Amino acid sequence: MHYFNAIQILIGIFHVLMWYLLLILYIGQSKGKFGTYEPLTYKTGCVLWGIIFIISGVVLIRVTKFPTQRLVICALVINIICIITTIIATVFIAIELSSFHSVSYRNYGQAKLGREVSRILLFSYPLELGIACTYSIFSFIDLVRREAALTVSEEAEAREAGTDHVNLWKYTAISA
Repeated sequence: MHYFNAIQILIGIFHVLMWYLLLILYIGQSKGKFGTYEPLTYKTGCVLWGIIFIISGVVLIRVTKFPTQRLVICALVINIICIITTIIATVFIAIELSSFHSVSYRNYGQAKLGREVSRILLFSYPLELGIACTYSIFSFIDLVRREAALTVSEEAEAREAGTDHVNLWKYTAISA
C-alpha cells in the first residue's frame, strides 16, 4: 500500500513542478497588441494545489504505520479535500481548454505550450481522483469496522457487568 501513497506524493510533486513551469512561461510574456495569455488555472494557482496531494500522501503513510482512529479520520478528511480539489481543477482545465482568445504573436508559443501542460495535467487528475476515492472508501470501511468492534466490546463488558443491552443504550443516551 505504500506504493500508492508514494504515487500520490509523486503526483503532487509533478503538479507543483508543472506550476513552476507555467510560472516561468507566463512571466516571460511580453505585452503585445493582443495582450498576454493568462488562463484560469494559472490565475487561481490550480496546479499549485498539488501540495494537498503531497500532504495527503504523507498522512496516508503515517496512517499505514500508526493506524489510530484519529489519523484515519484525518486521512479521510484530507482525501475528501483531494477529491473536491481534483474535481474543481478538472473543471477549470476544461474551461481553459474550451476557449482560446487571441494573443500577441510573440506570446503564442508560450500560450500553446501552457495549454499542452494543461492537457497533460488533465490526464493526471483522474489518477489522483481514483487514488483519493479508493483511500476514502477504505478509510470509511475501517472506521465502520472500528465502531462495530467498539460496540461489540461494550456489549461484552455490559454482559460481564450484568446489565442488559437495553440498559446499556439508555445509559449511553443519558450520558451523551
